Amino acid sequence: MNAPTVDAAGHMDRIYRYQRFIYDLTRKPYLLGRDALIGDLAPPQDGAVLEIACGTGRNLIRAAQRYPAATFFGLDVSSAMLATAGRSIAARRLDGRIRIAKADATAFDPNALFGRPSFDRVFISYALSMIPDWRQAVAAAVSCLAEGGSLHVVDFGQQENLPGWFRAVLVAWLARFDVAPRAELRNALEMVARTASLRMRFEARYRGYAYSAVLSRGP
Repeated sequence: MNAPTVDAAGHMDRIYRYQRFIYDLTRKPYLLGRDALIGDLAPPQDGAVLEIACGTGRNLIRAAQRYPAATFFGLDVSSAMLATAGRSIAARRLDGRIRIAKADATAFDPNALFGRPSFDRVFISYALSMIPDWRQAVAAAVSCLAEGGSLHVVDFGQQENLPGWFRAVLVAWLARFDVAPRAELRNALEMVARTASLRMRFEARYRGYAYSAVLSRGP
């Protein structure tokens, strides 16, 4: 497993050292589509689900509560975020079903982290817009998909059907947190799907505010 680079891990810790305590409360109004993604996961009985860049553990907890027969795993490059996630998971007595580990989203070994090579579902929620080498993060996610598995993604869109001033204000505000909506997201995912022989479903939601995609392996 490639260890998280000091720069990437330290940078995320500096951003979220204090924000992590109010992160879920302040992000709820504008990280749209997260719960729809969770509702779409539908892992198989006794399935394994991985969240890449799990942050505070909010999504893992929601998903574990919704799918009590599945086991959940999460990785993040930020020790600060993982500390918050660990406390939240334990407080809800889900530490027996959710395991988290520190790792770089672009280069991780699931066997070394969690003792398994693949997962039935992998999801990435509003993280590709924060990862500099986001294409490699997608490739890493696809590489650990089990046969019949699927990768689920939701992130900022290009706000194509919203007023121009709205997009300008949003993009400027997001840049303060090193967040950049990926204009090439659809094309990049389509290329990955073709290369890996995956089926893809892509949707622009909330007038283009968010993009969601599902890449599926197998019949």
